[in-house]
Amino acid sequence: MVEASPAKPVEEVARLRLPTSFGSFGLHAFRCESNTVYLALVAGSLGDGTDLLTRIHSECLTGDALGSLRCDCGIQLRGALRAIAAEGRGVLVYATNHEGRGIGLVNKLLAYIGQDQGLDTVDANLRLGLPVDGRNYEEAAAVLKALGVRTVRLMTNNPRKVEALRSSGIPITELRAMPVASNINNLVYLSTKRDRLGHHNPLGRDLGAAAVAPTDVSKLIGDIRPLSDRPFVVLKYAQTLDGRIATSTGDSKWISGVEERSVSHGLRAHCDAILVGTGTVLRDDPQLTVRLVPGSSPIRVVVDSSLRLPLHAHVLDHEAPTIVITTDRSQESARASLRERGVNVRVVPAGKDGVHIPAALRVLREMGIRSLLVEGGSRVITSFLAHQVVDRMIVSIASKILGDGTEAVGDLGITRIGNGVVLADRTVHLAGEDLLIAADVAQTAGELVCQEPADLRR
Repeated sequence: MVEASPAKPVEEVARLRLPTSFGSFGLHAFRCESNTVYLALVAGSLGDGTDLLTRIHSECLTGDALGSLRCDCGIQLRGALRAIAAEGRGVLVYATNHEGRGIGLVNKLLAYIGQDQGLDTVDANLRLGLPVDGRNYEEAAAVLKALGVRTVRLMTNNPRKVEALRSSGIPITELRAMPVASNINNLVYLSTKRDRLGHHNPLGRDLGAAAVAPTDVSKLIGDIRPLSDRPFVVLKYAQTLDGRIATSTGDSKWISGVEERSVSHGLRAHCDAILVGTGTVLRDDPQLTVRLVPGSSPIRVVVDSSLRLPLHAHVLDHEAPTIVITTDRSQESARASLRERGVNVRVVPAGKDGVHIPAALRVLREMGIRSLLVEGGSRVITSFLAHQVVDRMIVSIASKILGDGTEAVGDLGITRIGNGVVLADRTVHLAGEDLLIAADVAQTAGELVCQEPADLRR
């Protein structure tokens, strides 16, 4: 049996109510022997202090406050607060001296520079002559004891937190992992935490595993290659066995099952932005956010040549930033109304019937978007394929037949089989009852007859 180490003394210096978007918490501020302040957010009555849902969260200014996608910290913080609030009883201890795994903000930023040069998060610290993880959890344990916490159900992926609490005399009755849907910016970081730091399953389950658990979509999405003139484009849609993405009346909810939709949300979290046409917004009023997996919602992009987008559409809410790409066919007053709502409106040249897709992609790349998930509708899908700007395709096939309805891909002007779009390096996955086919889009054997873009109003 491990003998408990003596807890460092702590002093409670403030106590108040803190209303948050997750619920109302009791906020307890503690000053510890190191002169560090710890914040404890308490939900409900702690009662006898047993079996409390608990999180020790290390400070991360860039992730927690600025929404950085380089780590999983902000997502875990919000997920833990949401879980504690939902249960109505629990504690989150926020350790303000833990920035950058204990190396401080400036050193963390210097380590980021090393990561940009090809080092992983471990070697970036070591090159600076700093510890891989300089955190100590004794004071956090002392804060829990000062609150009357006796046993915890701990939310963490980090085995060092588990060992620290147990050695401090706080038994753990349950360990709850906090996997996060990866994105292009933190995939290497999360993989390093798993492979070199021993973190438990930070990327979630692999494809083909059960249902709505966070999914490691990196196997499905492949390698996102940096391009200089446009984002790397991943085209994703769900269709029936006979190639329909909606019925003849336009109904498309839901072609795929919840397991497949959780994979789709993981794909959204993995990319910088998600794009649809305004017809999809008018028909389905989607949120285009990440809801079925813990992850960051991407930037939302709507192509709308004449700005028919209603101001009450869900894509204009504050859940994620939105970019609307339009043409000079739209009214300046409509653009001004969107900008007043905090929407980024960009005007690009018009094609024959709508937004010119290559011009739109150049604008998005200039805005820093490196990866783009395109979800539809049919005319958007067709236009992207016609312009040969799709790098990766992911098609979900549901075990349904509709007969008449909206076809996934329209006329590409192909008259010979040998000139069709060629898919390479194909992989097949199962998500519940749905089949997922992922492949790279190779050069076409012939040349597509690329007309001006189809009308993107749908």
